[in-house]
Amino acid sequence: MYDPGQLRTFLAVAQTLSFTQAARRLGLRQSTVSQHVRRLEDATGRTLFTRDTHSVELTEDGEAMLGFARRILEVHEQATSFFTGTRLRGRLRFGASEDFVLTRLPEILEAFRVEHPEVDLELTVELSGTLHEQLDAGRLDLVLAKRRPQDPRGTPVWRDRLVWIGSERLRLDPERPVPLIVYPPPGISRALAMEALERHGRAWRIACTSGSLNGLVAAARAGLGVMAHSRGLVPPGLVRAPERAGLPELGEVDFVLRGTKEEGPARALGAAILAGGDRLR
Repeated sequence: MYDPGQLRTFLAVAQTLSFTQAARRLGLRQSTVSQHVRRLEDATGRTLFTRDTHSVELTEDGEAMLGFARRILEVHEQATSFFTGTRLRGRLRFGASEDFVLTRLPEILEAFRVEHPEVDLELTVELSGTLHEQLDAGRLDLVLAKRRPQDPRGTPVWRDRLVWIGSERLRLDPERPVPLIVYPPPGISRALAMEALERHGRAWRIACTSGSLNGLVAAARAGLGVMAHSRGLVPPGLVRAPERAGLPELGEVDFVLRGTKEEGPARALGAAILAGGDRLR
């Protein structure tokens, strides 16, 4: 009933919330992406997205289809792998951003390890900027990380808005510098936070620096300051800073896959991450 190609297109749009970004990920024309979504909506008899010239959002039925589509495609890939008789082997050096420490990425990696037991998977967890540097230097094969706005590199997994988060009890004094909780350089969210404050003429100071997300979360829960973080990945115990804090908008950030290899283990893990991208939020 449901065409795998249309389901892949639906997932790409659902994860990026952009028909343009989905077309780039899949190497399709935007009109083809729209056609696939329209045909899937015809097949289900439901509207899966609400869209206008400025935004794309999943409907309630679209949210339901998200889980179904992912599972259908996972089984489809498993069946294809089984009947083609291909067994992946070799070494795969995979890097994931600190942003994913508290998500369900381990479930995706565990499923990949079970399905491809002869692949030696080496995981590096680092800052996004560092992962891009290591990939460019040939020390990693595939990375899942943030990229700066207007950076064309990588296949979009999803786009999200950066927001200010902190302890619910934190109160910011508008007459004093904003206390920042940040990753060390070359952290992308660190740079975007500082640039946004400087554009708006708001003074800031570093209240905590840590290369570990757990370290940043601990400082934020203690009320030491605010941090810039993906809206879809806000850790438990932290909340968005209220509008009365007067903090500037941070804009959007893309989470992307970049790789040096387009076949073998890197391609298989990349496909698994793209198919399961909704589980990372």
